[in-house]
Amino acid sequence: MARPDASFRRDLSEWRIILVAWRLLVLQASHPVVGAGMAEHSTYRAHPWRRIEHTMGSGQRLFYADAESLRREIERLDRAHRRIRGTAPDGRRYDAEDQDTRAWVLLTLFEAVVTMRELSGDPYPAGELQLAYEEFGEVVKAFGLPADALPATAAELPGYVDRMVREQLEFGESVRYLLYDILREAPRPRRLRFLGAAGWKVLRAVVAAVLTSLTVADLPPAYRERFGLVRTRRAAALSWLLHRGGRALMTRLPDRRRYRTQGPRIPAQRGRPPRRDARRPRLDQFFREVLDQTGDGFVTARDLQAMAHNVCWQLELTEAAEAAVYAAFDAWWEQLRAAMDANGDGRVSKDEFVAATLAGCDRDPGYLEGGLLPALRAVFTAADTDGSGYLDADEYRAVFGGHRVHPAELSHGFRQLDVDGDGRITEEEFLRGFTEFFTARAASTPGSQLLGRA
Repeated sequence: MARPDASFRRDLSEWRIILVAWRLLVLQASHPVVGAGMAEHSTYRAHPWRRIEHTMGSGQRLFYADAESLRREIERLDRAHRRIRGTAPDGRRYDAEDQDTRAWVLLTLFEAVVTMRELSGDPYPAGELQLAYEEFGEVVKAFGLPADALPATAAELPGYVDRMVREQLEFGESVRYLLYDILREAPRPRRLRFLGAAGWKVLRAVVAAVLTSLTVADLPPAYRERFGLVRTRRAAALSWLLHRGGRALMTRLPDRRRYRTQGPRIPAQRGRPPRRDARRPRLDQFFREVLDQTGDGFVTARDLQAMAHNVCWQLELTEAAEAAVYAAFDAWWEQLRAAMDANGDGRVSKDEFVAATLAGCDRDPGYLEGGLLPALRAVFTAADTDGSGYLDADEYRAVFGGHRVHPAELSHGFRQLDVDGDGRITEEEFLRGFTEFFTARAASTPGSQLLGRA
């Protein structure tokens, strides 16, 4: 591995990278294979913040890890991409394991750092640029890409990008949505709940306008030319101000402030406790925040597959263990479909879910055994990485933690499940907590607070 203080890793970890992060996503999504995969398999429309977290988190694990951690991250990506294949609406086949596609996605990370430096008025000197590219190449080698998949030298990078833009990239629906619409309808991040719906609506409109203008201004000239995007004088001035100002500010900060060392913390959700039967509001919350991964107001097989993916993404599982998680979530979907999809359209609405779950739990004490609890058993087994039969705090955090969850909220959820307070959760405690979430009428029952304090 390259020396730990090499400039590419250092620059990739600087907070200024967020100024070109959306540009990075647009360039990646412009590849027809990536665009098709996003349209058919991704939940980025409903969870854009999670999509960015996954991209940036994976980048950190790839470029800041030792050789063994790098190998595990590549295996994680291989497992995730193995399922992203199919036929696009125009009839073209796509496969996320395509080597040329993977090369483009990886190269956009390096190109984003180079662009960040150039736009801030501090481009890499030629010699340093090549050293940074060689450092980047050390990680890329671990993917086993063909020798000619990427440019041989950094000097060939502009020509490679130009050819990709003119010959392969497309301005499809996924790109158009990323650039113009997603931020205008993005859900409020949990850390900004204090703004309220009205405050978030105003802030979202401002951020969307700024980010769209900045991204268009910063895209490669060949890209703007091919797809008819106009870099206005105002957008050019905005780009100059943000990039130059960002550099002036960041270079004056201590390293612990300048570089990413941990994810943003998200405050726990709070609200007034329901006074009567507390199940309906909880089930409504569970549907919106957990089940409806695509955010379209319905649950389908795709939502359950996305849930399984998000569980497996956090862990380092064998193919057999990962298959067991997916199979359990598929079986859960079959129960939901059979019990709740009254019109047979392959999807379940929030009202159908809440009504059927309440009726099922009231009618049959074993109702949850038909789908939810087997899926949770699979999650428990996957999370119990040492096979001890318990989940300790670290194992629990690996599945339920992440940038989206405040540490206090995570600890609170762990305590709700750890009934005997011994610092570890048995499978029985794990299942009992979720059973209480679905069945307890009182808001004071410990398991009822798994998604936050009432």
